[in-house]
Amino acid sequence: MTATQDPLALTPVAPQRDEARIARREQIGLVLRSKTFIAGALIVGFWVFCAAFGRAVAPYSPFATEILAKLDAPSGDHWFGTDNLGRDVFSRVLAGARDIMIVSVAATLVGTILGTTIGLVTGFFRGPIDDVISRIVDAFLALPVVVLGLLVLVAVEPSQATVILVIGVVFAPIIARTVRAAVLAERELEYVEAARLRNERAPYIMFGEILPNVLAPVLVEFTVRLGYAIFAIATLSFLGVGIQPPAPDWGVQVFEHYTFLNGGEWWPTVFPAAAIASLVIGVNLLADGLTHAFER
Repeated sequence: MTATQDPLALTPVAPQRDEARIARREQIGLVLRSKTFIAGALIVGFWVFCAAFGRAVAPYSPFATEILAKLDAPSGDHWFGTDNLGRDVFSRVLAGARDIMIVSVAATLVGTILGTTIGLVTGFFRGPIDDVISRIVDAFLALPVVVLGLLVLVAVEPSQATVILVIGVVFAPIIARTVRAAVLAERELEYVEAARLRNERAPYIMFGEILPNVLAPVLVEFTVRLGYAIFAIATLSFLGVGIQPPAPDWGVQVFEHYTFLNGGEWWPTVFPAAAIASLVIGVNLLADGLTHAFER
Protein backbone atom coordinates (compact mmCIF):
# COMPACT_ATOMS: atom_id res chain seq x y z
CA MET A 1 0.00 0.00 0.00
CA THR A 2 1.47 3.36 -1.00
CA ALA A 3 1.50 6.41 1.25
CA THR A 4 -1.19 8.08 -0.82
CA GLN A 5 -3.70 5.26 -0.57
CA ASP A 6 -6.63 5.55 1.78
CA PRO A 7 -6.88 2.42 3.96
CA LEU A 8 -10.66 2.77 3.90
CA ALA A 9 -10.63 2.43 0.13
CA LEU A 10 -9.45 -1.15 0.52
CA THR A 11 -12.42 -2.08 2.66
CA PRO A 12 -15.21 -3.70 0.60
CA VAL A 13 -17.94 -1.54 2.13
CA ALA A 14 -19.68 -0.51 -1.09
CA PRO A 15 -20.09 -4.10 -2.37
CA GLN A 16 -21.52 -5.11 1.01
CA ARG A 17 -24.09 -2.32 0.83
CA ASP A 18 -24.99 -3.19 -2.77
CA GLU A 19 -25.48 -6.83 -1.80
CA ALA A 20 -27.65 -5.76 1.14
CA ARG A 21 -29.84 -3.61 -1.13
CA ILE A 22 -30.23 -6.45 -3.63
CA ALA A 23 -31.13 -8.86 -0.81
CA ARG A 24 -33.73 -6.44 0.52
CA ARG A 25 -35.33 -6.11 -2.92
CA GLU A 26 -35.49 -9.89 -3.24
CA GLN A 27 -37.07 -10.15 0.19
CA ILE A 28 -39.70 -7.56 -0.71
CA GLY A 29 -40.50 -9.55 -3.85
CA LEU A 30 -40.89 -12.73 -1.80
CA VAL A 31 -43.19 -10.95 0.63
CA LEU A 32 -45.44 -9.59 -2.13
CA ARG A 33 -45.67 -13.07 -3.72
CA SER A 34 -46.43 -14.81 -0.43
CA LYS A 35 -49.99 -16.15 -0.31
CA THR A 36 -49.83 -16.11 3.48
CA PHE A 37 -48.88 -12.44 3.51
CA ILE A 38 -51.57 -11.56 0.96
CA ALA A 39 -54.27 -13.36 2.95
CA GLY A 40 -53.20 -11.55 6.13
CA ALA A 41 -53.09 -8.22 4.30
CA LEU A 42 -56.67 -8.69 3.06
CA ILE A 43 -57.95 -9.45 6.56
CA VAL A 44 -56.05 -6.62 8.22
CA GLY A 45 -56.93 -4.26 5.36
CA PHE A 46 -60.63 -4.95 5.92
CA TRP A 47 -60.35 -4.02 9.60
CA VAL A 48 -58.26 -0.96 8.77
CA PHE A 49 -61.08 0.14 6.47
CA CYS A 50 -63.57 -0.46 9.28
CA ALA A 51 -61.41 1.54 11.68
CA ALA A 52 -61.32 4.47 9.26
CA PHE A 53 -64.87 4.37 7.90
CA GLY A 54 -66.79 1.92 10.11
CA ARG A 55 -68.93 4.53 11.83
CA ALA A 56 -69.77 6.13 8.49
CA VAL A 57 -70.93 2.89 6.83
CA ALA A 58 -72.59 1.33 9.91
CA PRO A 59 -76.38 1.10 9.52
CA TYR A 60 -76.98 2.42 13.06
CA SER A 61 -75.18 4.57 15.58
CA PRO A 62 -73.04 2.31 17.81
CA PHE A 63 -74.38 4.19 20.84
CA ALA A 64 -78.10 4.34 19.91
CA THR A 65 -80.25 2.29 22.28
CA GLU A 66 -83.67 0.77 21.60
CA ILE A 67 -85.25 -0.58 24.76
CA LEU A 68 -87.95 -2.52 22.89
CA ALA A 69 -85.33 -4.38 20.84
CA LYS A 70 -83.08 -5.69 23.61
CA LEU A 71 -81.24 -8.92 22.80
CA ASP A 72 -83.00 -9.45 19.48
CA ALA A 73 -81.49 -12.35 17.51
CA PRO A 74 -79.74 -11.70 14.18
CA SER A 75 -82.24 -10.68 11.51
CA GLY A 76 -82.61 -8.62 8.34
CA ASP A 77 -82.89 -5.44 10.40
CA HIS A 78 -79.98 -6.26 12.72
CA TRP A 79 -77.51 -8.60 11.00
CA PHE A 80 -75.64 -9.41 14.22
CA GLY A 81 -78.63 -8.90 16.51
CA THR A 82 -78.82 -6.39 19.36
CA ASP A 83 -77.23 -6.26 22.80
CA ASN A 84 -78.72 -5.89 26.28
CA LEU A 85 -79.43 -2.18 25.68
CA GLY A 86 -80.88 -2.64 22.20
CA ARG A 87 -77.74 -1.39 20.42
CA ASP A 88 -76.97 -2.84 17.00
CA VAL A 89 -74.11 -5.35 17.42
CA PHE A 90 -73.04 -5.15 13.77
CA SER A 91 -72.61 -1.37 14.01
CA ARG A 92 -70.70 -1.69 17.28
CA VAL A 93 -68.36 -4.32 15.85
CA LEU A 94 -67.56 -2.07 12.88
CA ALA A 95 -67.06 0.97 15.11
CA GLY A 96 -65.03 -1.01 17.66
CA ALA A 97 -62.28 -1.60 15.13
CA ARG A 98 -61.13 2.02 15.49
CA ASP A 99 -60.22 1.88 19.19
CA ILE A 100 -58.37 -1.42 19.10
CA MET A 101 -56.50 -0.58 15.89
CA ILE A 102 -55.36 2.83 17.14
CA VAL A 103 -54.35 1.60 20.60
CA SER A 104 -52.65 -1.61 19.43
CA VAL A 105 -50.66 0.06 16.64
CA ALA A 106 -49.62 2.96 18.87
CA ALA A 107 -48.62 0.64 21.73
CA THR A 108 -46.62 -1.60 19.40
CA LEU A 109 -44.93 1.42 17.84
CA VAL A 110 -43.92 2.72 21.29
CA GLY A 111 -42.57 -0.69 22.23
CA THR A 112 -40.69 -1.05 18.94
CA ILE A 113 -39.01 2.36 19.23
CA LEU A 114 -37.98 1.75 22.84
CA GLY A 115 -36.95 -1.85 22.26
CA THR A 116 -34.98 -1.06 19.10
CA THR A 117 -33.10 1.72 20.87
CA ILE A 118 -32.28 -0.52 23.83
CA GLY A 119 -31.23 -3.37 21.56
CA LEU A 120 -28.94 -1.11 19.52
CA VAL A 121 -27.27 0.29 22.64
CA THR A 122 -26.73 -3.05 24.37
CA GLY A 123 -25.62 -4.87 21.23
CA PHE A 124 -23.21 -2.14 20.12
CA PHE A 125 -21.52 -1.23 23.39
CA ARG A 126 -21.55 -4.62 25.15
CA GLY A 127 -19.62 -4.67 28.45
CA PRO A 128 -21.14 -3.24 31.68
CA ILE A 129 -23.86 -1.32 29.82
CA ASP A 130 -25.05 -4.53 28.17
CA ASP A 131 -24.90 -6.46 31.45
CA VAL A 132 -26.94 -3.93 33.45
CA ILE A 133 -29.61 -3.35 30.82
CA SER A 134 -29.87 -7.07 30.02
CA ARG A 135 -30.56 -7.87 33.68
CA ILE A 136 -33.36 -5.26 33.72
CA VAL A 137 -34.76 -6.75 30.51
CA ASP A 138 -34.70 -10.24 32.02
CA ALA A 139 -36.62 -8.95 35.06
CA PHE A 140 -39.38 -7.59 32.81
CA LEU A 141 -39.53 -10.81 30.80
CA ALA A 142 -40.16 -12.84 33.96
CA LEU A 143 -43.79 -11.66 34.12
CA PRO A 144 -46.48 -12.30 31.46
CA VAL A 145 -47.53 -9.25 29.45
CA VAL A 146 -51.16 -9.24 30.59
CA VAL A 147 -50.29 -9.76 34.26
CA LEU A 148 -47.74 -6.94 34.25
CA GLY A 149 -50.11 -4.64 32.37
CA LEU A 150 -52.92 -5.49 34.80
CA LEU A 151 -50.75 -4.70 37.83
CA VAL A 152 -49.82 -1.27 36.46
CA LEU A 153 -53.26 -0.31 35.16
CA VAL A 154 -54.93 -1.21 38.44
CA ALA A 155 -52.72 1.39 40.13
CA VAL A 156 -53.47 4.19 37.63
CA GLU A 157 -56.58 5.52 35.95
CA PRO A 158 -57.32 3.44 32.84
CA SER A 159 -57.33 5.38 29.56
CA GLN A 160 -56.17 4.88 26.00
CA ALA A 161 -52.96 6.78 26.71
CA THR A 162 -52.06 4.69 29.76
CA VAL A 163 -52.86 1.43 27.94
CA ILE A 164 -50.62 2.48 25.03
CA LEU A 165 -47.77 3.42 27.36
CA VAL A 166 -48.03 0.31 29.53
CA ILE A 167 -48.25 -2.16 26.63
CA GLY A 168 -45.42 -0.36 24.84
CA VAL A 169 -43.12 -0.46 27.87
CA VAL A 170 -43.93 -4.12 28.50
CA PHE A 171 -43.15 -5.06 24.88
CA ALA A 172 -39.89 -3.07 24.73
CA PRO A 173 -37.69 -5.67 26.52
CA ILE A 174 -38.92 -8.47 24.24
CA ILE A 175 -38.13 -6.45 21.13
CA ALA A 176 -34.81 -5.31 22.61
CA ARG A 177 -33.61 -8.90 22.94
CA THR A 178 -34.32 -9.64 19.27
CA VAL A 179 -32.68 -6.42 18.07
CA ARG A 180 -29.63 -7.00 20.29
CA ALA A 181 -29.05 -10.41 18.72
CA ALA A 182 -29.21 -8.88 15.23
CA VAL A 183 -26.85 -6.04 16.21
CA LEU A 184 -24.29 -8.49 17.60
CA ALA A 185 -24.11 -10.11 14.18
CA GLU A 186 -23.68 -6.76 12.42
CA ARG A 187 -21.25 -4.93 14.68
CA GLU A 188 -18.23 -6.98 13.56
CA LEU A 189 -18.77 -6.50 9.82
CA GLU A 190 -16.46 -4.37 7.68
CA TYR A 191 -18.83 -1.45 7.10
CA VAL A 192 -19.07 -0.91 10.88
CA GLU A 193 -15.30 -1.11 11.21
CA ALA A 194 -14.96 1.38 8.36
CA ALA A 195 -17.27 3.78 10.18
CA ARG A 196 -15.13 3.44 13.31
CA LEU A 197 -11.97 4.16 11.28
CA ARG A 198 -13.64 7.32 9.97
CA ASN A 199 -14.11 8.32 13.64
CA GLU A 200 -17.89 8.38 13.27
CA ARG A 201 -19.79 8.86 16.52
CA ALA A 202 -21.54 5.90 18.11
CA PRO A 203 -25.11 7.26 17.59
CA TYR A 204 -24.45 7.63 13.85
CA ILE A 205 -22.99 4.12 13.59
CA MET A 206 -25.93 2.61 15.48
CA PHE A 207 -28.77 4.48 13.78
CA GLY A 208 -27.18 5.40 10.45
CA GLU A 209 -25.18 2.27 9.65
CA ILE A 210 -26.45 -0.69 11.69
CA LEU A 211 -30.18 0.10 12.01
CA PRO A 212 -30.94 -0.03 8.25
CA ASN A 213 -29.40 -3.51 8.15
CA VAL A 214 -31.49 -4.86 11.04
CA LEU A 215 -34.82 -3.44 9.89
CA ALA A 216 -36.00 -6.87 8.71
CA PRO A 217 -36.09 -8.46 12.19
CA VAL A 218 -37.45 -5.19 13.61
CA LEU A 219 -40.33 -5.26 11.11
CA VAL A 220 -41.07 -8.91 11.83
CA GLU A 221 -40.98 -8.25 15.57
CA PHE A 222 -43.34 -5.27 15.15
CA THR A 223 -45.86 -7.43 13.30
CA VAL A 224 -45.65 -10.27 15.81
CA ARG A 225 -46.03 -7.90 18.77
CA LEU A 226 -48.99 -6.22 17.08
CA GLY A 227 -50.91 -9.49 17.25
CA TYR A 228 -50.03 -9.87 20.93
CA ALA A 229 -51.01 -6.23 21.56
CA ILE A 230 -54.48 -6.74 20.07
CA PHE A 231 -55.09 -9.76 22.28
CA ALA A 232 -53.60 -8.07 25.37
CA ILE A 233 -55.69 -4.91 24.93
CA ALA A 234 -58.87 -6.91 24.42
CA THR A 235 -58.03 -8.94 27.55
CA LEU A 236 -57.38 -5.83 29.64
CA SER A 237 -60.66 -4.31 28.43
CA PHE A 238 -62.46 -7.53 29.36
CA LEU A 239 -60.94 -7.29 32.84
CA GLY A 240 -62.13 -3.69 33.18
CA VAL A 241 -58.74 -1.92 33.16
CA GLY A 242 -58.38 -1.26 29.43
CA ILE A 243 -60.58 0.80 27.13
CA GLN A 244 -63.61 1.87 29.13
CA PRO A 245 -67.36 1.76 28.35
CA PRO A 246 -69.37 3.09 26.59
CA ALA A 247 -66.71 2.77 23.87
CA PRO A 248 -67.67 0.00 21.41
CA ASP A 249 -64.41 -1.82 22.06
CA TRP A 250 -64.55 -5.52 21.28
CA GLY A 251 -63.14 -6.55 24.66
CA VAL A 252 -65.69 -4.35 26.42
CA GLN A 253 -68.52 -5.92 24.39
CA VAL A 254 -67.42 -9.44 25.36
CA PHE A 255 -67.16 -8.38 29.03
CA GLU A 256 -70.64 -6.83 29.04
CA HIS A 257 -72.40 -9.82 27.49
CA TYR A 258 -70.56 -13.09 28.19
CA THR A 259 -72.96 -13.89 31.04
CA PHE A 260 -75.84 -13.97 28.53
CA LEU A 261 -74.34 -17.08 26.91
CA ASN A 262 -76.03 -19.20 29.57
CA GLY A 263 -79.41 -17.91 28.42
CA GLY A 264 -78.76 -18.65 24.75
CA GLU A 265 -78.12 -15.03 23.69
CA TRP A 266 -74.75 -15.74 22.08
CA TRP A 267 -74.57 -13.04 19.40
CA PRO A 268 -73.47 -10.01 21.51
CA THR A 269 -70.44 -12.05 22.66
CA VAL A 270 -69.57 -14.27 19.70
CA PHE A 271 -69.40 -11.58 17.01
CA PRO A 272 -66.97 -9.22 18.78
CA ALA A 273 -64.93 -12.24 19.92
CA ALA A 274 -64.79 -13.44 16.30
CA ALA A 275 -63.65 -9.95 15.26
CA ILE A 276 -60.75 -10.14 17.75
CA ALA A 277 -59.80 -13.61 16.54
CA SER A 278 -59.93 -12.66 12.85
CA LEU A 279 -57.75 -9.57 13.34
CA VAL A 280 -55.17 -11.51 15.35
CA ILE A 281 -55.14 -14.26 12.70
CA GLY A 282 -54.67 -11.67 9.96
CA VAL A 283 -51.75 -10.04 11.76
CA ASN A 284 -50.16 -13.44 12.44
CA LEU A 285 -50.44 -14.32 8.74
CA LEU A 286 -48.65 -11.07 7.92
CA ALA A 287 -45.93 -11.96 10.42
CA ASP A 288 -45.56 -15.47 8.99
CA GLY A 289 -45.23 -14.13 5.46
CA LEU A 290 -42.57 -11.63 6.52
CA THR A 291 -40.68 -14.23 8.56
CA HIS A 292 -40.52 -16.76 5.73
CA ALA A 293 -39.33 -14.10 3.28
CA PHE A 294 -36.66 -12.64 5.54
CA GLU A 295 -35.30 -16.03 6.63
CA ARG A 296 -34.41 -17.06 3.07
